[in-house]
Amino acid sequence: MATQVQRVLSSQTRVRALRVAGFAIIALAAGAALLPAGKTISADMVGGLLITAGFVETVVGSLRHEARPFAMAAGIVTALAGLLFIVDPETHFFPRVVPIIGWLLLRSLILLGALTETSGSVRRWTAISAGLDFLLGVLLITGLSISTIVISLFGPTQELVATFSWILAASFVVNGLMLLEVASCERGEAA
Repeated sequence: MATQVQRVLSSQTRVRALRVAGFAIIALAAGAALLPAGKTISADMVGGLLITAGFVETVVGSLRHEARPFAMAAGIVTALAGLLFIVDPETHFFPRVVPIIGWLLLRSLILLGALTETSGSVRRWTAISAGLDFLLGVLLITGLSISTIVISLFGPTQELVATFSWILAASFVVNGLMLLEVASCERGEAA
């Protein structure tokens, strides 16, 4: 009886943590979406958003039953991408896009791996998150050649900076929604 109560309590705590993490990452998406409101995007701000999202995702990934190693790996990759932004002293916009492309593509591969260990609606949201990250990475790659010319001639434009921020925000929103779905499924299993 005590073990069953303990399992339910730990399950309730896990569900609550997953839900809070989902909302926290969606709040980080709002922060990323608001980045273009300033005159410039600070590398420290982007790095901080990525590190925070990665930390949250890694911690909450350790609480998951399904796809634990994949969920934690996705968080670690996100935090490392953020660390690259903070550590890299480059002041130009172009080199900063490259870690985001790598992060999106690597994260999509990790989430594809997680599909082997998930089922139901969590599997669907994991596939959506992997697909969106891949699509956003490809969009950045295809836009990079045009952006290179524009940046070389005129420097980063406000529209380009806004697009970059919206890509971060879109990835964060879908990831947060995926975590909310994981919490919902965990709650259903606990009941």
